[in-house]
Amino acid sequence: MSSPRFALISPTFKRPEEVTEFLQSLVELDFPQEKFEIILGDGTPGDELRPLLVPFLSKLPLEIYYQEFLPVSDARNRAAELSSADFFIFLDSDCIIPSGYLKSIESFLDTHKEVTLFGGPDAASEDFTDLQKAISFSMTSFLTTGGIRGGKSALTVYHPRGFNMGIHSELFKSVGGYDENFICGEDVELSIRLIAQGAKSAFIEPAHVYHKRRTSISQFRRQVFRFGAARPLLAQAHAGNLKITHLFPVLFTMYRWMSLLLVVSYLYSGLLWTLLPFVGYIAYMSTVFIAALLKENLSVALLVMKTTTTMNAGYGWGFARNFWEVFVRGNSKGIQL
Repeated sequence: MSSPRFALISPTFKRPEEVTEFLQSLVELDFPQEKFEIILGDGTPGDELRPLLVPFLSKLPLEIYYQEFLPVSDARNRAAELSSADFFIFLDSDCIIPSGYLKSIESFLDTHKEVTLFGGPDAASEDFTDLQKAISFSMTSFLTTGGIRGGKSALTVYHPRGFNMGIHSELFKSVGGYDENFICGEDVELSIRLIAQGAKSAFIEPAHVYHKRRTSISQFRRQVFRFGAARPLLAQAHAGNLKITHLFPVLFTMYRWMSLLLVVSYLYSGLLWTLLPFVGYIAYMSTVFIAALLKENLSVALLVMKTTTTMNAGYGWGFARNFWEVFVRGNSKGIQL
């Protein structure tokens, strides 16, 4: 029997409802099952998740690697070791995979045979909550991120991320897979190494996933804080990969606080010029609001104002704290994540 073309690999840790929804979406893939396999790297304490997934063993070409408290990068690597597929596709278990996902990828790869590293966008499904839609907009809009997660308007080289990331299996093995010492940002770190080794990276726009992300503002703030804190570690490991777009959240947050302080000073000084930075801030946020309103409903657009501010403040603070720790204090491991 020939090897499957694709191995869909996901790390799992508790969250049975999330994993069940993820696997159910794979049951509904419009793609021959003999051409793909699914491998989960599970670290759920007490092996409580695997028994709940037994019904899917008869519906899917599914294999589960289990090791208690298995970290994310380790889970991906151990799962990949079990596969003989041509391409490894790494997905997050909080994603829902559209039925045409693998068809879109296969069609693209058949006409772009030079591509060895690829990814696609993450989007919000119609049945997501307003908060999930707002978070999705803030994380993916060119206005809020500069397109760093991929797209035709991206300002930087496209680095696929682990929620939707495909790699030729031989290339993956040649670089040793994920660096298991990276606690956060491990997917971008791998993309950087792969591109440095000559990987041809491509963004496949039709190959989107519905990414549920976090379900509260506090969870989202914690997540983006970790993303920001990972960036100085990536810059330390790979010189030249720190771009101006990565500094935007810090600059945005500093500008926001400066403009608010100048508004306060206007109340005492009466100098009109002190209002100009605040006018600029309002103009930017109004543009973001209108863009969100054109795409979503009013409730989502209003939430986008909060999620965009939260994203920039959380990422910016994580970046600033760890930049100080790594490059000023000289702690190569950075703050605890």
